[in-house]
Amino acid sequence: MFALIAVAAVVLLTLLIGLRGVAAMRTTSDFLVASRQVSPLVNAAAVSGEYLSAASFLGVAGLMLSNGVGALWYPVGFTAGYVAMLVLVAAPMRRSGALTVPDFAEARFASPELRRLAAVVVLIIGGLYLVPQFRTAGLVLSVVSGTPYWVGVVIAGAAVSITLALGGMRAATYVQAFQFCLKLVLFAVPAVWLLLQVGPEVRQEALHPVQFTRFAQDTPVTFRVAVDLDVAEPVTARDLDGRPVPLPPGSHEIDAGRTLTFPAGAAVPEIDGIDVPGGPDWTRPLLDLENADHPLLGTWAVLVATLFGTMGLPHVIVRFHTSRDGRAARRAAAMTVLLLGCFYLFPGIYGALGRVLMPQLYLSGVTDSVVVGLPARVDTGWAGTLFTSLLTGGAFAAFLATSLGLLLVVSGAISHDLTPGGLGQLRWTVLGAAAVVVLLALPATHLSAGILVTWGFTVAAATFCPLLVLGVWWPRLTRTGALWGMLVGLTATSGAIAATLFGPPLEGLPAILVAQPAPWAVPLAFATMIAISLRGKTPPWAETAVLRLHLDETSRR
Repeated sequence: MFALIAVAAVVLLTLLIGLRGVAAMRTTSDFLVASRQVSPLVNAAAVSGEYLSAASFLGVAGLMLSNGVGALWYPVGFTAGYVAMLVLVAAPMRRSGALTVPDFAEARFASPELRRLAAVVVLIIGGLYLVPQFRTAGLVLSVVSGTPYWVGVVIAGAAVSITLALGGMRAATYVQAFQFCLKLVLFAVPAVWLLLQVGPEVRQEALHPVQFTRFAQDTPVTFRVAVDLDVAEPVTARDLDGRPVPLPPGSHEIDAGRTLTFPAGAAVPEIDGIDVPGGPDWTRPLLDLENADHPLLGTWAVLVATLFGTMGLPHVIVRFHTSRDGRAARRAAAMTVLLLGCFYLFPGIYGALGRVLMPQLYLSGVTDSVVVGLPARVDTGWAGTLFTSLLTGGAFAAFLATSLGLLLVVSGAISHDLTPGGLGQLRWTVLGAAAVVVLLALPATHLSAGILVTWGFTVAAATFCPLLVLGVWWPRLTRTGALWGMLVGLTATSGAIAATLFGPPLEGLPAILVAQPAPWAVPLAFATMIAISLRGKTPPWAETAVLRLHLDETSRR
């Protein structure tokens, strides 16, 4: 009940704050870039608010529980990407005068075809990023309140679409800036409380993990997704009705939604492809993706995707178009690095404590819920209920803030870049796009939010990153080179993602290179753009176009 009240409060505040943008909604520029009148501090808070998505608020701690200490490389890549953006992209993008990334593509290369391709890329990145927001909203609400999964998905979709349709970018800015402050407080305070509450023994075990091999007490496990359990020793679990469920040695398929209670002292079953919490591989500060036994390559794959992908995320790039000028855009990017650094001090606390207190979550398939599950595990009284509710509200703030920015750029790609229309069409597109994402999120419970978001970064890294970096800094880049480079990057990453989802399982080095294609797809896209451009003819106005991106606005007057 209290969790539902917290969610209702966050949704209501989102709608009320968003109403501030209604009065200023008169033009497409008002809707997409808030008339370029957002101050650096507010912009930095808004950027941080939309960037700290489900993957940050819940996913990093969940990935640490399931994949080990190496998962902390994810926030390193997330934050470092803003340093690269600050140096290479932020100010020039604002000086371009574009409203969207496809806008920039056409303005820089005088190519309607490139604009349309860029709009398609925006839709793909937006889908990969939006689905996990709505999916995690449904899962979190179902875990803490017992509501059906679809309820949280629909609530998130309705709140985001209504706020954005009414107030556009200005509403999104106010909401995201407020929600960043809310998320930071609601994430940091419970983390400190948990550290104080658990006592020295748990803190010591969190710092010196012991492998989770046997259940310390009777432990109920609700399997949110279907899993295959590998049972080494015979065990008799019990279902919700108390009936015995014998599990002899071997592999057992457990259906989604089933709850089994394992007795104290029973050996913990293993799940293929996931390290047991606390084991030697779990404590290694590298990421062994797909259990391919190439941890260094796996770590670099995630870092390349997150670092270069940040420079190409359309909902982040559009934020700099809301700044008054290039200098303000650069200041906003610098402040964002500091704000994100503060937030990312805390996910490791939840992951480490979860390994000690809730290691059984690795069996359930939804380790993302470890953040909201810890308070009740530590304190069964009013304090645990209070902090569970606060974290649930903070998680919903994360879903809503990120979804606002993503839904905005998706709607802009449809109604500004693919089928140009006015303000009314943009508003209806917001509602239609939200409905489609809700439908896509309903069957997506088995997909990890962290993996989906990383794939969004991967597509951005192999398409928009080379387009923006070379388009801003290299006058020789031609429209043909840019077009083919983006096509190659999009085909490579989309094909690899499709092969991971629908293809046969792979092992070893191919498993990493297909599941996380950034290490080869990003250089391939850059090389394609450069090679084709060197063989082509640069238009006479290209150097002037690039120079304009680097001149301070006052120098043009």
